[in-house]
Amino acid sequence: MRTVTFPDGRTAAALGQGTWYMGDSKAARAEEIQALRMGLDLGMTLVDTAEMYGNGAAEELVGEAIAGRRDEVFLVSKVLPSNASRTGVVEACRRSLRRLRTDRLDLYLLHWAGPYPLEETIAGFEKLLESGEIGGWGVSNFDEDELSGLPAGYAPGTGRGPQTNQILYNLTRRGPEFDLLPSSRDSGMPVMAYSPIEQGRLAGHPVLENIAARHGANTVQIALAWVLRLNHVLAIPKAGNAAHVRENRAALDIVLTPEDLAELDAAFAPPRSWQPLEML
Repeated sequence: MRTVTFPDGRTAAALGQGTWYMGDSKAARAEEIQALRMGLDLGMTLVDTAEMYGNGAAEELVGEAIAGRRDEVFLVSKVLPSNASRTGVVEACRRSLRRLRTDRLDLYLLHWAGPYPLEETIAGFEKLLESGEIGGWGVSNFDEDELSGLPAGYAPGTGRGPQTNQILYNLTRRGPEFDLLPSSRDSGMPVMAYSPIEQGRLAGHPVLENIAARHGANTVQIALAWVLRLNHVLAIPKAGNAAHVRENRAALDIVLTPEDLAELDAAFAPPRSWQPLEML
């Protein structure tokens, strides 16, 4: 499993597992837990969740799935902006820890910028760092101007700053390539791509079908391999069953050729100017 290094020197699997919309269905629970455990078996040990997902249901699902295997997992969760005051961050994190059945998070992210000054949110993160309840903190859905608004001493790429920025990035959402991805690379802060296959909507695209045929793969694997082509980008696709998890893992072994990349650029044009960061 290829790894990505964070500014504080820790590493995590470049291909992880997302959990958005997991834990919502009692009927699917056993299959989703099996899928997460299969991902761990295959080296996809970064698991991303959030207090927002199913109002905590996804965290509870993850807690059950990783029971007895916590030390294998690089565990990431996110705090809602409405809970991101100095004290609210600490309280929200402790609720997440209870749902996840663990005493620590490896990364804790601000889900998106909200009403509280970043100084307050970071003060909460710092308290959790001091207590050992989190190993590091980061942000999510932050555009370049929001990153530049971080308090002095907390710039991206510094040991005290955010360890990652989790953003929407895939073949149909290429805006970050104009400014956000280059600046993240230059600062040494990796980006974590959510919805890397556009929640499955890229499946069946004819250009992807042609490229997939050349690699003996499927369209979803090509879309995921495209995101993973960048060494400073992690991807966290969701997979609700073990078969889908195995397909995602195989995408990491696909090396797209210059011809493949040129075809994808023709079908999904890279940005020629600044675009606002998109969210789902």
